[in-house]
Amino acid sequence: MDAQDPDEAPIGEQLLDELRATIRRYVVMPSEEALTAATLWAAATHLQTAWQHAPRLAVVGPLKRCGKSRLLEVLHESVHEPLITVSASAAAIFRSIDGSNPPTLMVDEIDTIFGSAKVAEKNEEMRGLLNAGHSRNRPTLRVSGPNHEVQKFSTYAMAALAGIGDLPDTLMDRSVVIRMRRRLDGEEVAPWRNGRDDLVVQELRERLAAWLGGLHEEARALEPKLPVEDRAADTWEPLISVADLAGGKWPRISRVACKVMTDYESGRDGDGGLKIRILTDIRRIFAGEGNPSALRTGRLLELLNADPEAPWSEHSPRGLTPRGLQILLDDYGIRSANRRFPDGNQAKGFAPTQFADAWSRYCPPDKPTAEAQPATGA
Repeated sequence: MDAQDPDEAPIGEQLLDELRATIRRYVVMPSEEALTAATLWAAATHLQTAWQHAPRLAVVGPLKRCGKSRLLEVLHESVHEPLITVSASAAAIFRSIDGSNPPTLMVDEIDTIFGSAKVAEKNEEMRGLLNAGHSRNRPTLRVSGPNHEVQKFSTYAMAALAGIGDLPDTLMDRSVVIRMRRRLDGEEVAPWRNGRDDLVVQELRERLAAWLGGLHEEARALEPKLPVEDRAADTWEPLISVADLAGGKWPRISRVACKVMTDYESGRDGDGGLKIRILTDIRRIFAGEGNPSALRTGRLLELLNADPEAPWSEHSPRGLTPRGLQILLDDYGIRSANRRFPDGNQAKGFAPTQFADAWSRYCPPDKPTAEAQPATGA
């Protein structure tokens, strides 16, 4: 079969392809999935009045010069009515976005707002505003005017937030997360020039708006099948909906991006993903030991620290200790206990039944192996 002529592709597919190629021209994205997500997020801003939720785009990186600001710069020219700021008060922002068709909020250097616990505490109102604005019908109330009347201000608006380091957990949970990184020597991008490149992207924005402007009612009626649930589904539904409206390859690659990126973020936490990693490693060790009814804490730590691909041997100067293990497991309500083993001795240890609930909730299912046969102890 001959390849399809691009001129015969649906207009939506063509426009998303063009926007995707434009972002790739100026920014080295961390993955194809991240490029797909950024493209769909920008397009979804043109239909934000159709969505129940306004996903945040968290553009984060570990250091300066990872391309965060450049990505925001390109997106600024492609989204619906961009409102960009580096530093603003919560009051100024909610007064700017209040309305039936709000602008797209874009905040660069957001680490200056949330970069440390002390600074973040002073900006709690901003965090609350950005959290509330993820959903419709979450207004902020203010007393204003000479009569001190209570006035409602809408908080709903799509927002892109760029900065060094992760945002507060509640914001990350409401975001499509793009984890930028520095370019390698061989990774080339085109230079960005205002007055030239921004005009090209603005012309593309007008065509995107024209296409999506006639699909408002169709978009509102969509109930796309999603590969994720709960908050992740709320966040990704607008992006998947735009992909379904475009057709072609976009419904498929949008769902791949959704699953890959959501799965990656679900493995991260305040300990750099260790709280998920410890569960999966313990499950692997129980299987490798023959699925015993109990496993000594000492034996478990020995096997965890012996894995050269795992982070446990470097967890402290002595590797992962009983105390360190307990801290990682505390959130799951799992604690070691005195257990009697087949040799008749008692020792601190764990039973697989203690982990069953956490494994089912937080870990992808393990493929059964022929080697893993039930045993009576270790």
